[in-house]
Amino acid sequence: MKSFLFLVFFFAGSDCAFYDVHTDMDMVGCSDIDGEDFNSLDGEDMWVADFNNKRGVEPQPSFVDHISYPKDSFEVAYRALQTCRYNLNVTRNALKDQPPKFDAPALPVIYPRDQEALGEKNTLVCHVSGFFPAPVKVHWTKNGVRVAGPGRGASSAIPDKDGFFSQTFRLDFTPAEGDTYSCVVEHVALDRGLTTFWTVNVDQPGIGPTVFCALGLTVGLFGVATGTFLFVKGNQYGRF
Repeated sequence: MKSFLFLVFFFAGSDCAFYDVHTDMDMVGCSDIDGEDFNSLDGEDMWVADFNNKRGVEPQPSFVDHISYPKDSFEVAYRALQTCRYNLNVTRNALKDQPPKFDAPALPVIYPRDQEALGEKNTLVCHVSGFFPAPVKVHWTKNGVRVAGPGRGASSAIPDKDGFFSQTFRLDFTPAEGDTYSCVVEHVALDRGLTTFWTVNVDQPGIGPTVFCALGLTVGLFGVATGTFLFVKGNQYGRF
């Protein structure tokens, strides 16, 4: 029987000049066999404890100024993990080890990070939400063939105000017309993988609207010219 405990801390800040609001979140989570400790800013991971390799990781996106964390951050996270597991055991004893409730994730949503252009590198995003407990596992397929292992390009699982979690996964790809990708989600509450498909379908530049516009303008000018010609002729005949 698995039990889970999560401690979440939110910090909100604002810029008085522009009234921008940002969310800085620290989360410590643990189970009988697993643990998680991370810091995120506006949903992007800034620092993550890698308990398997016993080190801290700073997977910060390229569009932010890099923030360095103290050298002892992993040691602090490890002590927090031990505290989390102690509190977990106390809670389990108090609740007489009641079985946890599992909530399956909603159907994942897939979308490209940037506007699609054939032959230009892009990133597919798979967003999974509405599940408990965390995390979920994801693998990708391309035209039915598995292309990436579980956890590739994964963010940390983020809790929402309703007590559920969401998590984002990314896959680098180069769009080619007709290619079909899928995001397959695995979770303890699912009997089988939950799959969403996405197909590359880039509209090529067409002449339809331009032709219709030009044709409409030509017909309009032709009508004006015809009307002017008849008006002139009518005046000429009117003088006899």
